[in-house]
Amino acid sequence: MDRRRFLSAAGAAGVGSLAGCIGVPDLLERRSREPPVVADRPAAVYVPTHVDSMEMAGTTAVGDLQAAVTYSYPHRFWVVERDDGAFVTKRVAATAEDSVHLMVSVWEPETGLVVPNTGLSVAIRRGGELVSQEVVYPMLSQRMGVHYGANFPLDGDGTYEVEVSVGGLDANRFGSFAGRFADPATGTVALEFATRTLNDITSESLADTQGERGAVRPMEMASIPVGRAPETLPGASLGRGTSGDAAFLGSVVSADRFGDDPYVVVSPRTPHNGLVLPGMALEASIDGGASFDGPLGAGLDPELGFHYGAPAPGLADGETAELRVETPPQVARHEGYETAFLDMPTVTLA
Repeated sequence: MDRRRFLSAAGAAGVGSLAGCIGVPDLLERRSREPPVVADRPAAVYVPTHVDSMEMAGTTAVGDLQAAVTYSYPHRFWVVERDDGAFVTKRVAATAEDSVHLMVSVWEPETGLVVPNTGLSVAIRRGGELVSQEVVYPMLSQRMGVHYGANFPLDGDGTYEVEVSVGGLDANRFGSFAGRFADPATGTVALEFATRTLNDITSESLADTQGERGAVRPMEMASIPVGRAPETLPGASLGRGTSGDAAFLGSVVSADRFGDDPYVVVSPRTPHNGLVLPGMALEASIDGGASFDGPLGAGLDPELGFHYGAPAPGLADGETAELRVETPPQVARHEGYETAFLDMPTVTLA
């Protein structure tokens, strides 16, 4: 994803409880608390070197959606790139100008379902002056789940406004979601930032287990969902499978909200925590009475959550179902996910 940053010459910064600027010595002190990356990381989900606490800035309605803004001190993350035909991750390190790592979670408030496929941008203002503006990365974190985030520069203690803008949802919508989330919308969180609050954010070392295959538990936040995939799917099961350390569930569902034809649904998720995996290009080949062979589009449904699916005329069930990952999840990753979900061979569900 292209990243855009606009900095005002006048500077000013902030995000009421969500953003803030710290001096260079404080920033260097914070960075020193981020341990070196594990040397021999598995090509799979692994326990990170540490976990950070965070501060809640506030929530706002963004059209029919709800958004929560949180922050921590600046830290590294990874973005997905293509190199000589292979998908790899590239580390994005915190820089001297970065003051906070800003996170935005977006969900549908009635169901609590996370909405990962809407473009999101953040503009930070202080006293009406633009401080920073970015198109924010969709991200995956073991603690925060599916969200949007980036490191931001700010300009000291004070009151700020964080404007969160979402685009139209890039996914098919079903049931009570049909016809919704199509238009851009904006919401604003007023924030009061204090350097002392940022400096009180804690970091817990996981030195005894870092680098082992596994994951830390997501934060338990009653007000902010993390984006868990459903444990089971309705309909005629196509089975389960794994590829690139991601787990896949498949099913053939018949329901009026999907139209006259049966609907093939595939639900990829992370191992251990079962978080949804957006940003993929998937194809499926299914034989069972009739056959299906084609791409699966991103979808959002109150029961299925975020998934990939397509209508399949005449298909009642599936004797064999093969999934091809044409593009792995195009989301930025926090530590522990950057080596997984990249090399994803064809998988047969069983």
